[in-house]
Amino acid sequence: MTALPGIAVLVSGSGSNLQAIIDASEAGAIPAKIGVVLSNNAEAYGLVRARNHGIPAEVVDHRSFENREAFDARMVEIIRSYGAELVCLAGFMRVVTPVFLRAFPQRIINIHPALLPSFPGTHGPRQALRYGVRFSGCTVHFLDEGVDTGPVIVQAVVPVYEDDTEETLAARILKEEHRIYPMAIRLFLEGKLSISGRRVITRETGRIPDFSRRNPDA
Repeated sequence: MTALPGIAVLVSGSGSNLQAIIDASEAGAIPAKIGVVLSNNAEAYGLVRARNHGIPAEVVDHRSFENREAFDARMVEIIRSYGAELVCLAGFMRVVTPVFLRAFPQRIINIHPALLPSFPGTHGPRQALRYGVRFSGCTVHFLDEGVDTGPVIVQAVVPVYEDDTEETLAARILKEEHRIYPMAIRLFLEGKLSISGRRVITRETGRIPDFSRRNPDA
C-alpha cells in the first residue's frame, strides 16, 4: 500500500483549524496524514489536540534562538525529518523568513480571517468591523515573503450584521475556515493547483455557480 503524503501543521494557540484538518484526514476527506505538529508555544492547546490523536507534536521556543532565521532553520530541519510534503500554518503567530519560505517553495499555505487583500495582518474581524464592510470572510493562500500577500487558493464569504461584535463575527468566519482549509489541502495534494503570476489555477473542479446575495437582507 502506498503511504499517504505527510503534512506539517504549525500552531501557536488553540488549534481549531488543526482539529478540522485532523478530522478531515481521519475521515478520508483529504488524501494525507498529519506527520507532525509544531508550535513555538509550549502551552498551545493545539499540541494537546495532536497528542490526543497520536500525532507527533514538538515545541520549538523562538525565544531560545538569537534571531528569526535561526529559529526558522530549526523548524525546517524538524519538518524535513518527518518528510512532510506540505506545510500548513494554522494560527501560527510568527512571521516566517526567507529561510523557511525557500526551504518549501510553493508548499506552504496559510489561513487568514479576512477576504484578502483586504485587512491583512492581525485582527481581521476587528478591521472589518471598523471599516464598516457588509461582507467579510476568510482566505487560504500560498505564503510568500509579504504579510498575507501570497496567491489566493480559496475564499469563503460571510455577512457582517449590524449588531456584530468582533467575537461574533470571528466565530462566523472561523466556521468557514474549518470548511475551506481542508478543501484547499485536498486540492493541493490532488495536484489540482498551479500558480500563474498572482493567480492560482484550479483544474478539474468545475465552476462555482453564479450567485448574488444582499446584506442586509431586504
